[in-house]
Amino acid sequence: MSTQIAVTGESSRDGGIPASLYGKHSEVSKGKLRFSVVCSSNMNRSMEAHAMLQKKGFNVRSFGSGSQVKLPGPSPTAHNIYSFSTPYEEIYKDLVAKDKNLYTQNGLLNMLDRNRRVKPHPERFQEYKGLSDVIICCEELLMNTEMEHCHLVHIINIDIRDNHEEATCGALLFCHLCTLLEKSADLDNEIEEILSNFENICKRTILHTF
Repeated sequence: MSTQIAVTGESSRDGGIPASLYGKHSEVSKGKLRFSVVCSSNMNRSMEAHAMLQKKGFNVRSFGSGSQVKLPGPSPTAHNIYSFSTPYEEIYKDLVAKDKNLYTQNGLLNMLDRNRRVKPHPERFQEYKGLSDVIICCEELLMNTEMEHCHLVHIINIDIRDNHEEATCGALLFCHLCTLLEKSADLDNEIEEILSNFENICKRTILHTF
């Protein structure tokens, strides 16, 4: 089944978060659902959400779906490339050695400092052998990657641009959505209604399939 919800609703504060979302993600999760958040490199968007959801007690993992971890370099055509097994700590030290000032100014070192406090290294989704109840993707292209799961799993996409500000906005959205999903007594039958209600407070297109 596949559902696309065209999201409309109230005006938002700076950063694109509807005003009604503020303060609504303060409850602590009971961790009953297994959430996975997926972006391309498991560096920015998925890790911002992972950190926030983890603090709230959600049972959450995060992943990237690319073939390698790609980070901005000294120019638009020069990137820093790492394997998914490379520890965040090692990447942090590598960027400090290359140009500490540059990577401090563009926020990469701060991002990596957060990441290394959450888990040891980026993980590639295609190599994960565990189970998830809900997979949240940060861009529509990633949904095709997640379709190979053999058990019933809800896959939700909300497009989040890959920058630091948008990652924070996305984490707030995901935290509120996960709270709504976890409160459901019968997620399989209620998720469409939950997502429809969510459109009233989120001005983004939501894709859902399972």
